Amino acid sequence: MAEEENGAAAGAGEFYLRYYVGHKGKFGHEFLEFEFRPDGKLRYANNSNYKNDTMIRKEVFLTPSVLKECRRIVSDSEIMKEDDNNWPEPDRVGRQELEIVMGNEHISFTTSKIGSLMDVQTSKDPEGLRIFYYLVQVKSLLTIHPFHFSRLEVFCVLADIASFQDKANLK
Repeated sequence: MAEEENGAAAGAGEFYLRYYVGHKGKFGHEFLEFEFRPDGKLRYANNSNYKNDTMIRKEVFLTPSVLKECRRIVSDSEIMKEDDNNWPEPDRVGRQELEIVMGNEHISFTTSKIGSLMDVQTSKDPEGLRIFYYLVQVKSLLTIHPFHFSRLEVFCVLADIASFQDKANLK
């Protein structure tokens, strides 16, 4: 029953997602940020001052079916049930932020940069942080593809995402 409710929720109401990962260091403020907006616009920014690189900004409109699939992935991950109180605090290595609005729910997470699954496993909340870690990996892959590949290829990526979700559910 819960899965049916979850699946139904994946297509109803407002959907917004913003992810940021970055740090301030030797090359200034370096970050990657993307945002899925309710109107279907995907905004992407990547700032690196390494070798005098300039900021990359891209915007693309997603089809309703791609946006619906993104929403389903978030819903199925059950990230909205998580709490970041026991996650590592942002530090000099960097920070990650994830903000999601789905229907009437609004949640924001903040944690340090996660270098590997070992960081997840040794945290105070490995189960919750694992869900965050894999969801962020999937969303990062998804944002890269619309700018470099066709819509058909984006759908192929979305079809392969189930394997990432399965990893998030490993105990």
